[in-house]
Amino acid sequence: MRFSSFEIPDSGYDAIIFDCDGTLIDSMPAHYEAWQIALDEHGASGVFQEDVFYAMGGRPTTDIVSQLNGDYDLSLDPAAVADSKRRAFLTLLDKVAVIDEVVDFAKSQRGKKPMAIATGGTRMVIEKTLQACGISDLFDEVITADDVTAGKPDPEVFLTAAERLGVAPDKCLVLEDAAPGVMAAQLAGMTVVCVPPPVKVEQ
Repeated sequence: MRFSSFEIPDSGYDAIIFDCDGTLIDSMPAHYEAWQIALDEHGASGVFQEDVFYAMGGRPTTDIVSQLNGDYDLSLDPAAVADSKRRAFLTLLDKVAVIDEVVDFAKSQRGKKPMAIATGGTRMVIEKTLQACGISDLFDEVITADDVTAGKPDPEVFLTAAERLGVAPDKCLVLEDAAPGVMAAQLAGMTVVCVPPPVKVEQ
């Protein structure tokens, strides 16, 4: 199945697993804005550059804070920053939207193959994001950072999704947009389709 920006294999998989932010939902700009708000609240304005943010896509918030601490000799409380970032993002849900090609593919497979979301986001935020975009009912399972002990690029979130779907990892197709997630899916032994970022149309 060919879309304008990516191609889905015709066969070889029995289940489909989707990343959420940046893959199903165009939410990464809102997440970056939330990061800036949170870091400003904690006295660390300007330390998280946009290109670094996108390179870390899919990693849990607390992991990113820990890395920022190491990179910039900071002593931020990962849990406190994560809470601030979560609250900030929830005020920006009006800025997120589905990525039509990926969601159209998911809708075309509903009832044909089991489908899951495997994300580095927390359950509360992901559920509110899916609800805001009207796609909560598309997926059989939603695996979040709350369900695993290690975030992407560790393969645990994808392996957990496969287990809950009852499908062997090597029979799972993953759609991902970020390098840590692609690596995690590959380490899980799954076939990966890379979803490029949405093309921005100048107004």
